Amino acid sequence: MFARYRSFTIILLSLFILQFSPSATAIRKDVSFQLKPHCKTTVQGRYYLADDNGYVCNAFSVDPRSRCCPGRGDQFSCQGCNIVSQCCNSYEFCVSCCLHPQMINKELASNIQIAKPVTAGIYGSIFDYCAGRCRHNSESVVHENAYMSEFHHCFSIPTNSSESSSTQLETRLAGINVIVGRQGESCDSVCKSNGKSCVPNKLSLLNNCQVIKKYMSCKGACLSSVGADQPAEVVDDAPTYLNPGACLYTERQSTFSCDGSHSHTRRLCPCA
Repeated sequence: MFARYRSFTIILLSLFILQFSPSATAIRKDVSFQLKPHCKTTVQGRYYLADDNGYVCNAFSVDPRSRCCPGRGDQFSCQGCNIVSQCCNSYEFCVSCCLHPQMINKELASNIQIAKPVTAGIYGSIFDYCAGRCRHNSESVVHENAYMSEFHHCFSIPTNSSESSSTQLETRLAGINVIVGRQGESCDSVCKSNGKSCVPNKLSLLNNCQVIKKYMSCKGACLSSVGADQPAEVVDDAPTYLNPGACLYTERQSTFSCDGSHSHTRRLCPCA
């Protein structure tokens, strides 16, 4: 009888504990299993790198798991950069500065083609754009084998973009002497007579009405045309059908040439 009573008491006590004991609401996660962010980083530099958060750090201080910089110092740093031209003397700081929200048109940059062919893709992210654009490009060199200046890492939108301004274009002419030629003279001849050489990849920077008007009178307006002598100005005594006094630019950049000339125009030439 006592044994049966003891068993019944144990059962009641067990039910009481189960009913009034606090229920488990969650399982504690060990912090070591929590996911950490993973960063994209540049790999070009020997000593420094930039991550996609906009930080620059020593390669040895990068977190081995996340590949992120420690987050110390200035984020989106433009150290050693010319803000006007958007060019820097360091690749890593060029990328960091480029990532600054106020420095780049993200929508436009994300639609820039990686290469010229129509089949070329576009950058997958703003970081990819900045990392690619900040590498040396044709706009930072003269004669295809020398840099125009120490600021040869540029992140600005390419000049064939509709967002480019005349101020940005003229800034890119740093180190270039813009010379107005004589009637019927080619740019090769114009530059040579001044002890310099024509820089063909800078002709596109002069092919802009606002830039042309800075150096020429353009009394007959600024007109789109086709010719290897452009950008140029039609001389005043040219036949009427050639629009005397007009400045000319071309929409066909494939026609740019340093040796082009026309008997009734004066060329605008980039010399270095």
